[in-house]
Amino acid sequence: MRFGDSDLEWLVDLLAQAGAEEVMPRFRRLKRDEVREKSASTDLVTEADVRAEALIVQALRERHPQALVVAEEACAADPGRIAGLAQADLAFAIDPLDGTFNFAAGVPLFAVMGAVLVKGEAVAGIIHDPVGRDSLIAMRGAGAHVRDEDGTTTTVRVAEPAPVAQMIGSLAWQFLPLPERRRLARNHTRCLAAVGYRCAAHEYRLIATGHAHFALYGRLMPWDHVAGALIHAEAGGFSARFDGSRYTAAHLDGGLLATTDPESWRALREALWEE
Repeated sequence: MRFGDSDLEWLVDLLAQAGAEEVMPRFRRLKRDEVREKSASTDLVTEADVRAEALIVQALRERHPQALVVAEEACAADPGRIAGLAQADLAFAIDPLDGTFNFAAGVPLFAVMGAVLVKGEAVAGIIHDPVGRDSLIAMRGAGAHVRDEDGTTTTVRVAEPAPVAQMIGSLAWQFLPLPERRRLARNHTRCLAAVGYRCAAHEYRLIATGHAHFALYGRLMPWDHVAGALIHAEAGGFSARFDGSRYTAAHLDGGLLATTDPESWRALREALWEE
């Protein structure tokens, strides 16, 4: 099933609409009963997540009634939907509000994310920033771009490769087993600096636009990573699971390390995991 340029523009506008209508009006205005814990005190869902997801899913089903829609909050109740991504002729992986912890705390680092897949392969990715009101976009084979609110686009590119000692990056290790977490916590000091935005969307933006060299993740939910991984690749970057295998939407474990190029990936993988 074909997903073309006009479909992409429509989807970019849809995610921006969700951000403008359902997310931003609730930023720093959430009531106590509009924030709930899911698996832990750091894993939250808010009324903004729920309403933005409802808006996006309804519009997708109207325009693409045969497509599979895998959205974060719906999958909390029906995790089995994720398995369908590998075979669906057309599928969408949607995160209505990435960075919910930040959003609920009043920190302006959150985003609306969407990925388009055909037979399990990502063909388009969008990260919309409701605060900055722009979108980071990629179509497979067409590079990665930032589209401003006025429609102006700017091509983005990953940073030039750097030695491990000069690398800046983010590490999200909270879902890794304790021995591995300790090793990474110790060894990341070999890099120049580490950042942690608690928002994969903005961390992918950081590396895709050349402002950092790497990002590391221990859990791989498709709505968190399919869009960002494609955008990063189209910006010239390289990523792989911790064992060096290729990441796809079907992978929910195995971790992900995204860097500027294969040689940097190997050097950083060795440095971070050294005993």
